[in-house]
Amino acid sequence: LYFCFPQMSDHDCQDPPEYWTIHGLWPDKAEECNRTWHFNVTEIKDLMSDMRRYWPDVLHSSLNRTQFWKHEWEKHGTCAATLPVLNSQKKYFGKALELYQHVDLNSCLLKAGIKPSSSYYQMTAIKEALTRFYGVTPKIQCLPPEEGEKAQTIGQIEFCFTKELQLRNCTALKGDSDPMQAHLKLGTEELSVCSDTLPTYYPSQVQ
Repeated sequence: LYFCFPQMSDHDCQDPPEYWTIHGLWPDKAEECNRTWHFNVTEIKDLMSDMRRYWPDVLHSSLNRTQFWKHEWEKHGTCAATLPVLNSQKKYFGKALELYQHVDLNSCLLKAGIKPSSSYYQMTAIKEALTRFYGVTPKIQCLPPEEGEKAQTIGQIEFCFTKELQLRNCTALKGDSDPMQAHLKLGTEELSVCSDTLPTYYPSQVQ
């Protein structure tokens, strides 16, 4: 789930949604799993209204929104399809939308009193609120402070699921490489796991 921020000046952030949207549904295995299984937008035509609303490509031109979905399917969906519940394009995208609605991050943050603001938050307070609400610890990623700034900016919140698609803590198992690496590069900036000690900015204006 991610936002489009002013720092992404070299991207197309025209009219971004003012709510958290989907980035993707990623199995731990991140490489393309079946290069011959190409994305076919007609398979998700019944989902298009929700896809445009909740899974927009906020980083690139609005002329071809399907490129983002194509990338997510070919890199991640074809890997996720080893699970019967995700073994078609309609199931993969449909289930991701369903999980997004179930998690309902937008209303959770509001209920916890965490709103876009010009003042800073403590990262530990945000984590505690999310853990209290969901019973698990998500992974929060930030843009580091810009030069001369002291605060990091929330950019992405990742929720982790078991193979049964139940929420679980986002912690790498012993001996695993961390499957939750930063997936989003914003110009020269890359999202990384937020620092617990830096003040945290959750902007009131997304541009």
